[in-house]
Amino acid sequence: MKIIPIPTPCSGKKSFCPRLPVAVRANNRIRFATTQASKPAMLPLEALAWLDDVLGQGNPAVEVEIAGPGDPLAALEPTLETLGLLRKNHPRMKVSLTTLGIGGEEYAKILAGFGVTQVTLLVDAVDAGVAEKLYAWIRPANKTVPLAKGVAILFAEQAKAVPALLKAGIEVRVQTTVYPGYNEAEVEKIASFMAGLGVKTMAITPFTPTAGEETLLPEPDSALMTKLRNRAAHHLDIAAPYDEAAKLCGNDVVAIAPRLPSPAKQRPNVAVVSSNGMDIDLHLGQASKILIYGPRSEDGLPCLLDTRQMPPPGSGSGRWETLAAMLNDCFALLAASAGDSPKKILLSHGISVLISEDGIAGTVDVLYGGGKKGKKCRK
Repeated sequence: MKIIPIPTPCSGKKSFCPRLPVAVRANNRIRFATTQASKPAMLPLEALAWLDDVLGQGNPAVEVEIAGPGDPLAALEPTLETLGLLRKNHPRMKVSLTTLGIGGEEYAKILAGFGVTQVTLLVDAVDAGVAEKLYAWIRPANKTVPLAKGVAILFAEQAKAVPALLKAGIEVRVQTTVYPGYNEAEVEKIASFMAGLGVKTMAITPFTPTAGEETLLPEPDSALMTKLRNRAAHHLDIAAPYDEAAKLCGNDVVAIAPRLPSPAKQRPNVAVVSSNGMDIDLHLGQASKILIYGPRSEDGLPCLLDTRQMPPPGSGSGRWETLAAMLNDCFALLAASAGDSPKKILLSHGISVLISEDGIAGTVDVLYGGGKKGKKCRK
């Protein structure tokens, strides 16, 4: 077998592989994972808006990956919704997916039907004893099971997923993370086992400690990584240098920030929820009124134009449909937090929900092109 060099995907105008983090549910945790809270998953509509914005900034992409912050197969609905939107809006773009593999056999035909062409299977061990040292927990369904049982289910699911995905016409690649002192001896075993199932390519990436966190586990050195890749290459083609390419193509792509929404002729205003008229400090569902900011007619400077009553609670999604109609002159809504349902409904009506905990005046000013660039305002 051979080692395949991966071209730098994010250099200049070369194409890159944006990652859409729409997986809402995690089905496992590695013991050495960061203790920092993970970023919330994007809604499918948010992810597509982000993708369109990044592409619009002149960053070409021929492939998009669905991965994180949970597992795309642990809760299938947002994954399929995202795939459907991709097929509708970017029908020629290749789509890949990264997963632990639980549910892979069951969903293989469905994924192929939505145009998934490649699945990256995360496999860090084939020995149960090693896996039990790597994982803090595994949750095959909605409940965490004893770790030994979870490992057994994981191994069985991965072994069934590979042939099912291949039969459905989906290329399967394996990705193994090296945790020094734990699974170095597993790497070649994984390569051999997966080759026997029909896998052709493997990526081997080093464990990377999170900056600012204490860890007893060091990052494996380049000599060890080279040795492990060479051993695995006896069984599979090895994508290398995967670690550098993965950072460029996956984790760091979020550094290409989406532009904030901006006023338009038909939607010149911003809606804000606040308890005191000065700070963005309310959950959208707790608000009783909406403050409307927009440019003054005399000089174009943003200021408070109107106050509107929130639709009464109790009507489910109908409340947010009513709110969207009330805010048909607004391009964005600012809140300290908001649920997925209102965010999705408002976004479908052209209103971006932005989460911030700063002062109203400065944040509104940023949306109209002024203020400090460092204001905390996120989609």
